[in-house]
Order: sequence, then structure tokens, then C-alpha cells
Amino acid sequence: MKKIYLAMERELLVTSQQHGAWQTETHLVGLQPTCLAIDPFQPERVYCGTFGRGLWYSDDAGHTWKPTGDAGMAMGQWNGDGIFHAKVASVAVSPAEQAGRYGVVYAGTEPSAVFRSEDGGETWWEQPALRHLPSAPSWRFPPRPYTSHVRWITPDPLAAGRLFAAIEAGALVRSVDGGQTWEDRVPGGPFDTHTLVMHRLAPNRLYSAAGDGFMNPGNGFVESTDGGDTWYRPDDGLQHHYLWSVAVDPADPDTIIISASHSPHQAHDPREAEATIYRKQADEPWQEVRTGLPDTKGTVIPILASNPAEPATFYALTNKGLYHSTDAGHTWETLTIPWNQQYVHQHQQALAISED
Repeated sequence: MKKIYLAMERELLVTSQQHGAWQTETHLVGLQPTCLAIDPFQPERVYCGTFGRGLWYSDDAGHTWKPTGDAGMAMGQWNGDGIFHAKVASVAVSPAEQAGRYGVVYAGTEPSAVFRSEDGGETWWEQPALRHLPSAPSWRFPPRPYTSHVRWITPDPLAAGRLFAAIEAGALVRSVDGGQTWEDRVPGGPFDTHTLVMHRLAPNRLYSAAGDGFMNPGNGFVESTDGGDTWYRPDDGLQHHYLWSVAVDPADPDTIIISASHSPHQAHDPREAEATIYRKQADEPWQEVRTGLPDTKGTVIPILASNPAEPATFYALTNKGLYHSTDAGHTWETLTIPWNQQYVHQHQQALAISED
């Protein structure tokens, strides 16, 4: 059975299709979900970070949730055994590293730190070398300039121990030993990556959707084909340069979609939002796609995702609903899941899809 996890501004939705109709459960109400990850070795194991209440996990595909570290803690009380920051901004499970039943888990926090777990989130170890990189003193998150956070973590799906961490804002950094040591931002690399993905069929290829283009048009979408040593910027066709999310067709590493806006304000403020989606095929220019999607006016910048089990299929989570495309991003339709009208005035946070 397909499960879709939607981190909204104030709660987590877990939805599945039964007898042709979508059924939705609501969890973690009031905990401000921020990020999601599914264990590829145990798909019923799902992680959800929160802004101020640490990291939570489910062992039954989202039916029940517990805080990591001590499952006996009272509901809503953050414990964060080993994760000593309560604001979890990113979480990822490595498809190439397994310890016992579970994949190795990485969590990123605000202030910027990366933690690693080899026992399904029961215990954690900080990878402190990250905080000592030369660029670290310059990391700043503009809305809270006194701090920064690890906005995204991308483990390499083919190389155990290699992972990338995107600092918002300041650097995209790399480790080849599971976070024990880190390499700082390379010259020409993205500065403000919001989402970074890799593809099993394209070793060493990195796709970065970044905010760099807001101040320097042409720098929003950044790619590398050598594991992050060098970068280039294929931006032909883009009219919006502040990018947020990127997803790639599981069957074709040359079919890419991104979500974009003209500015951070128009991307994230539901009162002034205006955002869109672009599609790119191989060396062709980017093309804006609109068929079946909500009007750009009032749309908070979408969260995009793909499911490894569904070639040519994409999902887009917006404040106006959940949409999917089954023709590689050309056209879209709404998934008829129950939608609370209050979500229209909120900012959606994260999206993940799995097959039970």
C-alpha cells in the first residue's frame, strides 16, 4: 500500500488509498513538523523532525509516533538523546549504509550541527568537525541572522559514508566518512542550497535547488557531475530564480522538475505568495508547467518529491493541496485527499512517499 507523509505547518498528515478513496490520519499536532525521511531498509520506519520538539519516529508506517532516544517519554516532551538541539531542520537515511535492521540516520539541526545514529535513532553522536570548517563563522540564516541550520542532508545512494549537508545559508559541504570529517564549500559551489538530490542511475551527479539566484539570476539551479568538485548552472528558460525544491524522475536522471519564485517573500509568505514549477528534459531549456496545477498567485512554493517505485511520476505539495503527475511532469492533477481550508494560509514543510 502506498503511504504519503505530508508535513504541514502545525501537524503531520499520513494518507493512504483504500478501496479507491484516500484516508488521512493526523499526528504530531502542534509540534511544527519540519522534515521527513523513510528508512529504505524498513519502510515502516519513518522519521519526522520538529521545530523545537526534537526528532520523532514511527515503527508502523505512521500510525503511532514516539520521540527518538527514549520511547517512554511523555507525549510532546522533547528528550533528544544525543541530539542536544531541539530544532531539527533535516533528516535522512542512507540507502548505502545499514546497521542491523536499520539504515544509518543523519539529522541536521539549528544551530548548524549534524548527528548520526546507527541504531534506528535510539542513540546519536554529533559529527563536530562540521562546526569547525573555515566557512562556519560566516553561516547566517537571514530571518534569524544570529544562527544557521542544516537545511538538507543527502547521503549518496551508491557510496557508503559519502554525504552532503546544505547549510542555510552559507555552504554546501561534503563528507566521505559518515560525517567524521568534512570538506568545505568549493569555489563556484552553491551558497544557499535548499534541496539537494542524487540519482542511482547517475553516479556523482548532484542537483541543487538554491536561493543563490535571488540576488544573482542564473545561479538558482546548480548541477555537478563529479560529486561536487565542480559546478555548472543550466538556467536557460528560467524566469524565476529563487528555487526551493527539486525532484528527478526515478527512471530518467535527465528529467528534472523544480519549484521556483521571484523572491523569498513571494515564495514563503502565504499572504503574498506566488510560485510555480518548471520542467527540464536533458539539454532542453526549462519550461514552466501549469496544466492541472493551482494558480501561481497565492501558491506557497511547492515541495516536490518522487517515489522510486513509480517511474515518470512526481508529487507536489502546496498550501492548496497535493498534486501528482504521471507523465513525467507535463500535466498534473489533484489527489483528492481531505484538505483543511486552514492549510491555504500556512506554509507546508515536507513530503515523502513510500510503498508499505
